[in-house]
Formats: sequence, structure tokens, C-alpha cells
Amino acid sequence: MTNPTPNKLPLILPRSPILVSDSSSWENIGFAHFQQPPCSVPEFVSPRHILCLNAGKPVRLKQVVDGERKVVDSIPGDLAIYPAALCQQFSWDSEAEFFNLFLEPSFVTRVGSDLFGSDRLELVPQLGILSDPLIYQISLALKTSLETDGATSRLYADAIAQALVVHLLTRYSTHSRQIKLIAGGFTQAQWKQIVDFIYANLDRNIHLAELAELVQFSPYHFAHLFKQSTHISPHQYLIRCRIERAKQLMAMGMSLAEVAQTVGFASQGHFTYHFKRLVGVTPKVFLRRVP
Repeated sequence: MTNPTPNKLPLILPRSPILVSDSSSWENIGFAHFQQPPCSVPEFVSPRHILCLNAGKPVRLKQVVDGERKVVDSIPGDLAIYPAALCQQFSWDSEAEFFNLFLEPSFVTRVGSDLFGSDRLELVPQLGILSDPLIYQISLALKTSLETDGATSRLYADAIAQALVVHLLTRYSTHSRQIKLIAGGFTQAQWKQIVDFIYANLDRNIHLAELAELVQFSPYHFAHLFKQSTHISPHQYLIRCRIERAKQLMAMGMSLAEVAQTVGFASQGHFTYHFKRLVGVTPKVFLRRVP
């Protein structure tokens, strides 16, 4: 038996995760993709909230959470929510594949305070058969981001974490409520601040809170206004800025490896992937076409 789980959780499983966010720069959210044989998980207490989604075949899951016992027949897509600091114990009797999302309680509290004016919102355990397509799509999006962008996916993970927590607090907390979104957009001065900051920090793993602080918005409202103004996410915009700067550096004769590093891509392969996705051709083909 090993203890390979992300964020150093005291959770013992037979196999290492297929994919885990440990080596990424994510701060408030973690992700792991597991495929496990039938087993019993000894009692443990998680310091983080855990969202568990069935990503494989149907499985009978036995749960004991905070003294409550429940047996469910989980099907693909089913969601369970296990708040932090509760005693948990699990077992299943067939091969199981699942995604785990991990959230820092302090982050959830901060988002609740910023958006709802309350730091006493608590997640309610969900041990039954719960279907939430949005959370399942979020887990798939995080998986793809890790596979594609790896260590440079912080801005994306930040925005996803904000959206996820807002969704959880509006639907699965002790005082569920709807959030009032800010209408309008950024002023010209605010937009200039944002763009100047992004271009000055292309080589860094920019995080959402930095950008939001520039214009005095909460990270969630910043991400909402950004997408409302540009029709793309801050992460997508950052990638496009990196590609535009890369074109300039390539025209100046810088090698592709140097370009990739200078504009903040994890590797030349990572740079080539996004360049072809956005421009339509590889960097080498693009260079041949430049007069």
C-alpha cells in the first residue's frame, strides 16, 4: 500500500493516481484521477473539502462520514461532497475510477465573504446519488488543462476554482443563495492596466487574484467581467498575448526554444501546440511564410 494522494492527504489507496496536480502551480484547488481495485479505505480526516465524481463504471460504494452510514449504487457522473474535518471511511467491491477535486477551506471561506458578505457558509455533505453536470464538466476541464498546459495552467485553475466554489455555495451550503453579477465592463484605464500587466509578465504564471487586484474587483467578478468584455477567459487571453509576442521574437531571429521560455510556455512542444491551435500552422511553417 502506498500513500500517493495529492496535497498529502492521509488517504491510503493501493494504486498511485493516473494524473495529479501536485507538480502544477495550483494553490486553492487540486485534482486527481484514480483507478482503484476493490478496497477498503481506513478512517481518515481530510484537511480539505473533497468532491468525488464517478468517472468509470457503476460501483457500490459504502460510506461512513461523520458517523452517518450510507450505501449507494454510484453510476458514471455521480457526485459526492465530503466537507473538510469530518471522519471518513469508504469501501467498494469492484474496480472503481473516479476524479477527486480538493478545495482549501480558507479559500471557500474567502470567496463566501467576498461575494455573499458571510464567512460562515459551510458545505453540506452529499452522500447520496447526486448528478451535477457542471461540476463533472469542470473536472474534465481541469484534467484537460493538466494534460495540455501542466505547470503553466495556474490562471485557468484559479478561474475554475472561483466558479466552482460559487456554484457550491449557491447550491450545497448551509445558506444557499444566488449571486448578483456586476453588469458593464472595464473602463479604458482599467483595461490598459490589465493588458500592460499581462504583457509585462508573460513569462510568469500569473494568477487571477493579481489581475483582479489591479482594478479592485473580487477574482470571481473580475473573471466574469473579463469574459463579458472579451468573450474569452483571462487564461485564453494570456495564451493569445504570448503567441503575439512570440511572433515578434521569432521575426527578430530568436530560436523557438528561447521564444517558448521567454513568453512563458512550459516547453517548445507546449508552445508549438498552442501556436498551431491559434495560428493554424506550426512556428516553423509560419517563419517560412514571413517575408
